[in-house]
Amino acid sequence: MRLLIVGDLDGHITTAGKIAMDRGAKVAHAASIADALNALRGGRGADLVMVDVKLAVQDLCDALVAERIHVPVVACGIGSDARAAVRAIHAGAKEYVPLPPDAEMIAAVLEAVAEESHAILTQDPGMQRLMRVAEQVARSDASVLIVGESGTGKELFARFLHRKSRRSDRPFISVNCAAIPENLLESELFGHEKGAFTGAIARRIGKFEEASGGTLLLDEVTEMEPRLQAKLLRAIQEQEIDRVGGSRPVKVDLRVLATTNRALEDEVRAGNFREDLYFRLNVMTLALPPLRERPVDIELLALHFMQRYAAANGLGTKSLHPDTLAMLRAHTWRGNVRELENTLHRAVVLSPGPVIEPDAVMLMDTAPTLGGPAAGAANRAAAAVSALDSQDVAGTAGLVGRTVADVERDLIIDTLHHTLGNRTHAANILGISIRTLRNKLKQYHEEGVAVPMPGEPERAYL
Repeated sequence: MRLLIVGDLDGHITTAGKIAMDRGAKVAHAASIADALNALRGGRGADLVMVDVKLAVQDLCDALVAERIHVPVVACGIGSDARAAVRAIHAGAKEYVPLPPDAEMIAAVLEAVAEESHAILTQDPGMQRLMRVAEQVARSDASVLIVGESGTGKELFARFLHRKSRRSDRPFISVNCAAIPENLLESELFGHEKGAFTGAIARRIGKFEEASGGTLLLDEVTEMEPRLQAKLLRAIQEQEIDRVGGSRPVKVDLRVLATTNRALEDEVRAGNFREDLYFRLNVMTLALPPLRERPVDIELLALHFMQRYAAANGLGTKSLHPDTLAMLRAHTWRGNVRELENTLHRAVVLSPGPVIEPDAVMLMDTAPTLGGPAAGAANRAAAAVSALDSQDVAGTAGLVGRTVADVERDLIIDTLHHTLGNRTHAANILGISIRTLRNKLKQYHEEGVAVPMPGEPERAYL
């Protein structure tokens, strides 16, 4: 949770910030409405803006709408000033909080925003049963292993467990073990002392200490090297860690959750994952079903993503054509909910009218031709795909004269473009580990090849 406080809150800014930080929020401050907007425009995002009611709340809310910056606003003012509260709500604030700040009220506002941002939408009976089990498990401090294919929402479930736990008012810290190089992951998790290695110019607190009192999520834990797995096992068992370069252990108090998209039993048998760590993490397992096994949720999620991205792009209300909905229901969704979200995001942007027609939907294993204003580069790219498909008739003739390394590089780069730069999703599609993919991309970058970054659109849409 990232909180941006705007104004001085009549001198209560320090108290409000401390309460929020004690609840696990990262707090930033802006002195004025202009400073706040500059911070949001400059990429210093926020999940919630808390603004002094004496400032121009209307101007802030109008600017956020005009610039399509989607962040909830809460106004704050001295005492229970009913007129100030009404003005703030009419201006666009979601809530009015009286000052001096009350710890329980601040916690409730942060919780409400977090729940709205990370809600799990489902009508599937199996998923609903799983959520009821998760709510029961959340009350304990037992480690939980969340397994499922890439894109099924494992991190959302981890956040759900934290929100329903006794530690909900404490920090929730997530570490993506697949995204951090091995030589940095140890310091990221356990911290380091000044001078522990070249470049360690100051002590650094690791994620274990940062999450103390709350919950630590180890995302894609199977990507961790075996050497670090032994240190992780000790940290979980003893509830104490050793900073890199440290001389004495540091006590911590946290709950550990872990996610993986691999079959951990297979990884244990292959010698890639420690069996004792597997049993330590696997006190309780929650297995998330792929989207293809919960077809009743496809329409619900599609409508949700369609509304979200139509609003985010200032495109007004849109609806799904019945044939479009039938196409979505028939698709296999190898990338699960993440793939559905990306598909609807593209369709919203490419659809020329208020109704999303089937031609505006570009699925993983199809390359439809778009009509109207959405045509152009996308049609040319689809035609290129069709031309490549025609080469299949001649087998691999189109690849003769090219090296295996060249073909592999193009396949990896094209897959990354397709996944909008998402490394984990791309590695899943390619059938390789995230570590192998990361090493390949590092090599390509050093060779001067343009490597897609997360969030970059597919080349078909440029």
